[in-house]
Amino acid sequence: MKSITSLLSPPPLKFSSFRKAPMAAASATTVRSSPFASIASQPRKKPTSKRSAKPTKTLSPTTTTTTTTTTTTSLPHKKVLVPIGFGTEEMEAVILVDVLRRAGADVIVASVEPQLEIEASAGTRLVADASISECADETFDLVALPGGMPGSARLRDCEILRKITSKQAEEKRLYGAICAAPAVTLQPWGLLRRKQTTCHPAFMDKLPTFWAVKSNIQVSGELTTSRGPGTAFEFALSLVDQLFGESVAKEVGELLLMHMAYDTPRKEEFNKVEWSVDHIPHVLIPVANGSEEIEVVTIVDILRRAKVDVVVASVEKSVQILASRGTKIVADKSIDNAAESIYDLIILPGGIIGAERLHKSKVLKKLLKEQESAGRMYGAICSSPSVLHRQGLLKNKRTTAHPSVTNKLTNEVVDTARVVIDGKLITSRGLATVTDFALAIVSKLFGHPRARSVAEGLVFDYPRS
Repeated sequence: MKSITSLLSPPPLKFSSFRKAPMAAASATTVRSSPFASIASQPRKKPTSKRSAKPTKTLSPTTTTTTTTTTTTSLPHKKVLVPIGFGTEEMEAVILVDVLRRAGADVIVASVEPQLEIEASAGTRLVADASISECADETFDLVALPGGMPGSARLRDCEILRKITSKQAEEKRLYGAICAAPAVTLQPWGLLRRKQTTCHPAFMDKLPTFWAVKSNIQVSGELTTSRGPGTAFEFALSLVDQLFGESVAKEVGELLLMHMAYDTPRKEEFNKVEWSVDHIPHVLIPVANGSEEIEVVTIVDILRRAKVDVVVASVEKSVQILASRGTKIVADKSIDNAAESIYDLIILPGGIIGAERLHKSKVLKKLLKEQESAGRMYGAICSSPSVLHRQGLLKNKRTTAHPSVTNKLTNEVVDTARVVIDGKLITSRGLATVTDFALAIVSKLFGHPRARSVAEGLVFDYPRS
């Protein structure tokens, strides 16, 4: 794969160094602009030697390397804990894990449940790397809590996690929480005292009034908090900045295509046709080893929030797949079983290795050919438009894709928008553009008001019209 500079060539991005937030609620700044702008506005607390991990046993997940997208700089070893439970918000958990691993962190996903497999808030099944009990004697450079309900309550009720996080705060090491977790988890533990804090708008009334702020990201000493799935990229990148420094956060942000998530128009549409159906839309999301987990989970989460009937189908021999950054996802069924149904829409997630494995699935190839022949909707994001291209499904169509694969597409490529719709085909660039991609699908299926409503629940900036 080409170097990051030649692939992405982003505009200059500005980061200011982090400082401790002043201890007054009135000084907080509400940030609603671009993802990088909100990170840039936050103070960064430089890592210090007291946060370095003590020698302990190592719990390391197995990862699948799909592209050269982990930072190549020689970095200090940083160990991160991301706990999950039943009802954890899957977008927040997976974005945290993916982004921190891209930065070079050793991330352990730990289940607070008796078993490793949990069902997240929108029904995605995730498999943790370890049980929380295995982490009790570990020392972490960062403990980052995803939100979601009842996931945040499940984290709150885990005594081992409470002790780990309380020790983290006492020893002045980094900890953070997003969405419901600041109010539902950290507040009962007494870990928000004299800390400016933000959280999901639905839980703001549970925070101490004087210390509650409405910024997308709030850094107060060792604590970082954020609002919801729509601010998860910003949250994760602010944690990368605090762990590894500004240059690494900038590099990871470029790899995530963050500049494309605000420097380009939201979408362009050609040959406009109606997508609405007279029943609950039935959507297939095929997945494989090496699929990009942020894209899989975000598309599924957002479509299910919009009340779409989503089926996640594995093209592998097992329904459990290992995604590109080591996240273990359990599909709803195999592609063979999924092929027994007809779908209104088939969407291919990206990931270089994952896209290649989707391309090799004969069952999926037949489904896609039938989808196009029957005049039904289909689409792809990131690397996967190349799958549609190789199968002859992009003829006379305008598309977009990840910068690393656009030169492989012989149809007309539109690089001026995050999402491109041409008739019943939809494509997108990938990673940081996936939320816009999923909301564009919701808008086409149900209309803009429902997409807007879903975006509000995500705390994601979305146009009113």
